[in-house]
Amino acid sequence: QVQVVQSGGGLVQPGGSLNLSCVVSESLINLYSMGWYRQAPGKERELVARMILDVGGVTTYGASVEGRFTVSRDNAKNTATLQMNSLKAEDTAVYYCTAKPKGLSATYWGRGTQVTVSS
Repeated sequence: QVQVVQSGGGLVQPGGSLNLSCVVSESLINLYSMGWYRQAPGKERELVARMILDVGGVTTYGASVEGRFTVSRDNAKNTATLQMNSLKAEDTAVYYCTAKPKGLSATYWGRGTQVTVSS
């Protein structure tokens, strides 16, 4: 079982920036992918970004965040970071980090962290 621990989030004004971090209990070289999803009240959960960690892997962003959000990873720290810029009110949601090990069908989820964009 992979533990996924999130940090960051909070309240930010429109146009501001926030970083979300995700630390996993497994080495990133043993993971197939890490991702971020979000769910706003009354809305379905949507993909924010998904990073394929295999060699040559690509990162996919949701259409609503493309060009504003960036994911990165630090293999030494077993960490993935979601950098969110130019935040909008509609980015308000609970954000979840996921980790999918290689060779397993299971995907492990963090507990979620609230991001609120408001003036």
